[in-house]
Amino acid sequence: MSLTKNPQIVARRSPGADGEHIITLAALAVGGQGGGVLTNWITAVAEMNGYNAQSTSVAGVAQRTGATIYYIEMCRDTGRKPVFALSPSEGDVDILIAAELMEAGRAITRGFVTPSRTTVIASTHRIPAVKEKVAPGDGRVDGKAVLEAMGIAADHVVAFDMETLAKEAGSVISSSMLGGLAGSGALPFTKESYEDAIKASGRGVEASLRAFNRAYDCATGKEEAPQPVNPQKALSVLTVPAKLQRQWDALQKRLSNLPQDAQELAALGLKKVVDYQDPAYGAEYLDRVERIAVLDAAPFTMTQRAAKYVSRAMCYDDLLRVADLKTRRTRLERVKDEVSVKDDQVLMLTEYFHPRFEEFVTTMPRRLGRRLSKSKRFKSFYTRHFDKGRRIRTDRLGGYLMLYMVSALRPWRRSLLRHESEMEHVSVWFDKVVEIASNDRALAAELLANYRLIKGYSDTHARGLSTFARVMGALELLHGRNDAADWMRRLREAALSDEKGEALDGALKTIA
Repeated sequence: MSLTKNPQIVARRSPGADGEHIITLAALAVGGQGGGVLTNWITAVAEMNGYNAQSTSVAGVAQRTGATIYYIEMCRDTGRKPVFALSPSEGDVDILIAAELMEAGRAITRGFVTPSRTTVIASTHRIPAVKEKVAPGDGRVDGKAVLEAMGIAADHVVAFDMETLAKEAGSVISSSMLGGLAGSGALPFTKESYEDAIKASGRGVEASLRAFNRAYDCATGKEEAPQPVNPQKALSVLTVPAKLQRQWDALQKRLSNLPQDAQELAALGLKKVVDYQDPAYGAEYLDRVERIAVLDAAPFTMTQRAAKYVSRAMCYDDLLRVADLKTRRTRLERVKDEVSVKDDQVLMLTEYFHPRFEEFVTTMPRRLGRRLSKSKRFKSFYTRHFDKGRRIRTDRLGGYLMLYMVSALRPWRRSLLRHESEMEHVSVWFDKVVEIASNDRALAAELLANYRLIKGYSDTHARGLSTFARVMGALELLHGRNDAADWMRRLREAALSDEKGEALDGALKTIA
C-alpha cells in the first residue's frame, strides 16, 4: 500500500486475468482533460484483446464546470452475454483513474477506493476547487494529506504529475493517464495494444504516443516521475519609458536607505506601484514605507509589512486595472500555455464583465461622478440598460480596442472619483498605523496586515471593506492591552477563515 515515486509493478497480477471476473474501472476528469477520449482508448484496447466492454459517463458538479465519472466494465468474451452495470458502486472498483489530485481524494471519500483491491492512478497536479477559490483567505487544501490517504486506502498507487508530462509532450493529460494505466499492470494487456488503440484514433497520434510512452516509463520506474512543485516566479525587470528613466533611477536609490531586511519586499512593492501608475505614484509609496521605517527596529517586521501591504492598498482593482491586465501580452501568452494552443490553432478568448453602477460612476471625474452617484434617475437608467453581464471577445479587434481604450485612461486615474475615495481610505488606515506604531510596533504590524482583507473588485471588494471595518473597529477594545497584537491577528484569521463572518462574530464576542 505504500506510495512510491517510481513504482515497479509490471509483474503485478491483473484483476480478471483468468476466468470471467468483471474488471471495473472508473475515471474522474473535468472539462478539457480528454476523459471521453481516454474511455474510448481503454474500451478499444479491451476489445482488441478479446474482451467485452461497456463504457458510460455520469456528469457531476465537483469543481469548476463539473467533474465527470467515466465508468468502464469489461470481461473476457466466453460466448455468454455479460450484464454490465451503468455506474460504479462503493467497494466495487478495481481501477480508479483521477485526472487531478483532489479528484482522487473525492473518490476515496465516496468509497471508490478499497484496500487490497483498488489500484489508484492519479495525477498529482492541482486545479483549485470552487471551495478553495471562494475562501476569503488561503483556502488551498493540503495535497500531502490526500497522497497519504491514497497510500492507506488503495492496494497500489501510481501518482505523479501527468499534466506537466503531457504538456511537455505536446499532448493532453488523457494520453499520460493511459500510459500510467498501461505501466501499472492493472489490466492484462500488452503495451503494444495500447499503442495500437492510440494509432487507430487517427488524431494527434505522435504527441499522444510521446506522452503515453513517457508516462509508461514513469509508472514502471524507467524514468524519474515529475513531481508537483511550487515554482518561484522569476522577477522580471520593469521597463520604463526613456523620459521617465531618471525618476525610476532616483526611486531605486531611495530603496538603499531602507532597512536591509525590508529592501527586497520594498523593491517588489515599488515595481508593482510604478507598473500600476507611474514613478510619481512610486514616490508616494516610498514616502509611506519610510515613515514606518523610522519608527521601526530590528527585525523590522513592521517595515516589511508596510512594504507589502501599502503597495497592495495603493494598487486597488478598478475598471482601468482590470482592462489593463486583460489586454497585456503576457496574459495572452499565459492563456495559450494553459490551454495548450498549438501554432496551427486559433485562440478564441471571451472576457466577462459586469460593472456595477457604483463602479461606473466612480470611474468618472470626481465632480461628475458625485453628481451621477446622487442621481436616482441616472441610476435607474443605468440599471435598466447597462447593469448586466457582458461578454467581450478580445481575440477580435473591436473587443480588444474597447478594453484597451479603458486601460488607456490610466494617466487620468488620480482625477477620478474612485481614486479619491480609495486614497482617503488608505490615508485613514495608514495614519492610524503610524499613531499606534509609536507605542506598540507589534500591534501596528498587525494593523498593516489587515489590508489583506480587502481584495478584488465589485461585490468582493465591498465585502472586504465591510470585514476590514469590523476588524479595525476592535482596535478601541484592544488598544493598551498586552495581548492586543495577538488578538488583532486572531480576528484577521477568523475573518479569513469564514466567508459568512460567523467565526469573526465569535471572536469579537470573546473580546467584548
